[in-house]
Amino acid sequence: MSGYAVFNIKVTNPEEYKEYIAQVKPIAEQFGGEYIVRGGESVTVEGTWTYPRTVVIKFPSYEKALAWYHSKEYAPVKKIRLDNSVANAIIIKGA
Repeated sequence: MSGYAVFNIKVTNPEEYKEYIAQVKPIAEQFGGEYIVRGGESVTVEGTWTYPRTVVIKFPSYEKALAWYHSKEYAPVKKIRLDNSVANAIIIKGA
């Protein structure tokens, strides 16, 4: 069963956030992650979608998604994102 990391992000410091974008993909790929959505045009059709940027990463399993998020490899890169954006994020089991 796949696992997904879903982020809804507002970038507060675009210049510094570019460093996060440059570093995160190879680390996610080490855990089998594949970007399904990385920004892009969207329209909210129900409720409130708080921030303008949405990212969805598919992993081979829920456990792999959690392992990536909590990994020592991702920790310093995650700090770049946390320092330069605000977000809502979940890791969820897929069907």
